[in-house]
This record gives sequence, structure tokens and C-alpha cells, in this order.
Amino acid sequence: MSDTPSLTTGDRETPSAESPLETPTPVTDSDERRRLHDVWVAGTEEPDWVKDATDEGAQELLSEADETSLATQRGTLVDDDYLVEDDVDEEERQIINMGPQHPSTHGVLRLQLELEGETIRRVKPIIGYLHTGMEKTAETLTYMQGSTNVTRMDYLSPFFNELCFSLAVEDLLGIDIPPRAQAIRILMTELNRVSSHLLWVATQGMDIGALSMMIYGWRERELFLEFFESATGLRMNHNYIRPGGVAADLHDGWEDEVEAILEAMPGALAEYEELLNENPIFLDRTMGVGVITPDEALAYGVTGPALRAAGVDWDLRKAMPYSGIENYEFDVPLGKHGDVHDRYLVRFGEVRQSLGIVRQVLETMPEGDFRTEDRKVTPPPRKRIDESMEALIHHFKLFTEGFKVPPGSVYQAVESPRGELGMYLVSDGSASPWRLHVRGPSFANVQALPVMMTDSLVADIVSTLASVDPVLGDVDR
Repeated sequence: MSDTPSLTTGDRETPSAESPLETPTPVTDSDERRRLHDVWVAGTEEPDWVKDATDEGAQELLSEADETSLATQRGTLVDDDYLVEDDVDEEERQIINMGPQHPSTHGVLRLQLELEGETIRRVKPIIGYLHTGMEKTAETLTYMQGSTNVTRMDYLSPFFNELCFSLAVEDLLGIDIPPRAQAIRILMTELNRVSSHLLWVATQGMDIGALSMMIYGWRERELFLEFFESATGLRMNHNYIRPGGVAADLHDGWEDEVEAILEAMPGALAEYEELLNENPIFLDRTMGVGVITPDEALAYGVTGPALRAAGVDWDLRKAMPYSGIENYEFDVPLGKHGDVHDRYLVRFGEVRQSLGIVRQVLETMPEGDFRTEDRKVTPPPRKRIDESMEALIHHFKLFTEGFKVPPGSVYQAVESPRGELGMYLVSDGSASPWRLHVRGPSFANVQALPVMMTDSLVADIVSTLASVDPVLGDVDR
């Protein structure tokens, strides 16, 4: 049986190399194995050999006369994927609530389900159980304090929240960031992308029965959290990336710690793939489950690995580079089926690509300042506070009153582990934002759940939901 890649890298070819970190190799999968595990791609009819084998979970067409709201909940607003007329009496259906709880999510979500036996006919995600008001809170905080607030929205990838906010503020200020600060930002965010994906594969495996995967994923993630703690003082919610640069330079010995991570990860990834790639239960629970087409993903605003698993070559690091990411070589892994299995493969491909970026940063880290020399936003060096009254006053005023930002508005987006994280920032010339609105990737991805779940089995809910990797702090804010 010959293996053919199920992941591509856009229009770019991946050259061969001896080191998996220098040129990450895409995860491969067998099309024959996928066919044998009943792949059904949205927009196509099931093959006869599948129909003859069993009618369990048969894909049925919902009524075309439904109202728009019902069409949205039934996942038929964009594409009508199913080919069999639905003639079941409405009295044979029941509406139940799944939640509010943590159903394969990081935070509280409620799913309202209309069931016909074991088949889902309608899904309505209901959010708001974790509302924190962080956007409104941002109006009461100075720009100096802003990173402390936004870092908690998506607490699995806090560096991306800090980076997005800082880039927006810096755009309004019109200041340049030193190359070393840019490189440190890329180093921390790409390491954070890997740690986030490790937590995802750990919980995804546990949610569908691969309990060992939870232990393995947490084991390697600990390496990343230990490095984050060494560099920032905290394991999560760091307040490390700030307007003007980063809070502190990298500590002595950071190179050895990063090198240890890079040496450990290839072997760990091989263990994960040995556990999952040929596991028939894992394949049955992921292949052909939670399918979304490229048109549906684009219409619902889905971004990140879920979008790229559907075959759409869109990554903000390539399309709209930031923080010097364009200076590093990497590819964008793509799927072609848009199901849970391709979302798994895409994330593993991204882990390898991010480790390749980290390797390049490690080998090319520039010397220089870790934050801008613009004294409008940067406090004086600590030793100057003991020597100069003016420096002490300047330090005191920056941390009590903050710095003022010229009036204007800006939208800044970065590619977080869950997709496009964007912040629309409006300044009225004071030291605090007049308005901050966040485009959370999890919010858009959760709204596409009806497309992925409608007419699938109840048993597939957890697998599909977990594959989207939603963080409800990112949804509710």
C-alpha cells in the first residue's frame, strides 16, 4: 500500500532535508486507508459500497422550505450537502441541551440539539456563560496596562493577545521596534503555537478515548511552560510583550533551553504519530467526521487550522506579515477533506513548521535593544532611577498615568493557533483606549459548528467540537 500526502503546503514545494527541524516534513496519510474508513466529502454522494455496508448515519437532505434561522442551525445556509429527502415526522424528534458545561472546550458552552434518534438534525451553539467584559475593561486601563488585560482572553496562547494589542498601539504611535525585540516576539509566539497545539492534541485524544495522548501532550508542553516561566516569570498570562518591545531581555542560558526543546520534539512527535496515525479507533472517530467545505468555511469566517484543513491557503503570517516573520522560511500545511482528521494533520504540520521557525530565530538572534529607545513609551533603565530624580519622575508618571496615543483607529491581526486574532483599537488622544473590539477566532469557528455537526451522529459531537479547538474566553471576552 503506497502512502500519498494528505497535506500540501499551498503552491510551495517542501524541499527535502536531513533535519526535520531545518525543513519540516509534512505528515503523510494513505488515501486508501481513508477510503476504507468511509470518507464522505461534503458535496459528493456516498459510494455504493458504503451504502450497501450500512445505513447507519446516512446523510439526509433537510427540507428546502426551512426559514433562514433554521437553515443556519441545520448547517444548510451555505451549501446543501445531503441528497436524501427527509420525510420523518417532527414528533419523532426531541430537543435536548448539551451543557452548559465544558464539552471538549476551554470554558463553558451550551449546545442545543434537535435529535432524531442518534442523528443530529439541528445545532444551536449558545454562548455567554463566561462573559468577562475585557473589551469594556480595556477602556478603563492605560495602554501600559492593556497587555495585562488582553493576555487572559485566550489563555492558551497569551503571547498572541499581547502581540496583537502591542502592534495596534505601536501603529498608532508610529514607532519602530528594534530587530532583537521583533525576533524575541517571533520566538515566543511560535513556541506558544506549539504549546497550544500540544494541549489540543492531548485533549482531543482524551476526548475520543486515547487517554495516553493526554499524558504525552502534557509531558512535552511542560518543557515550553518552563521556558516561558524562565523568560517571563510566569507560566501563563505573561504580560511580556508590551507596546514598544518586550518587558525584559532573554535570560542567560535561553539558547540551551530552546535547543533542548528542539531536540526533544521530533522524538515526541514520532511517539504521538505512532500512537494515533495507524490507530483504527482514532481513524474511525476522525475521518469523514465534522466535514466543512472551503466555501462554507469562508462564508462563516472560519480561520486558522480549521480553514486550512478544508484546503484554503490562508495564513496571515504569509498574507500580511508582522514582526519580521517574513524573514523566516516556513510553509503553510493544507488539508483537502475538511474533516477532523485533516485538522489533526494540519496542526501537526504547523508544529513542525513552527519548530523550524524557532530554529532559525535561535541561529540568527540579533544583538541590540529589546525595546524601543523612544522615551515616550519606554521607562528609563532601572539603574538610572537611583541616579536621577528626572528619571524617577519619568518612571513614576509612565506607570501611574501611562503614555498618550495620537487620535485615530487601527485594525491589527495576527495568526494565532486558532486563527485570525484581530483587534480594532480607537484612540481619542488620551492614555486609555476609547474603544477596543476583538475579533476572536474561536467566536467565528464556533458559529460554524452547525455546518460540521448537522446530520452527523451524537457520538461525533465531542470529536467535532474538540477539533475546532475553541477557547470560550476568546469567544465571550
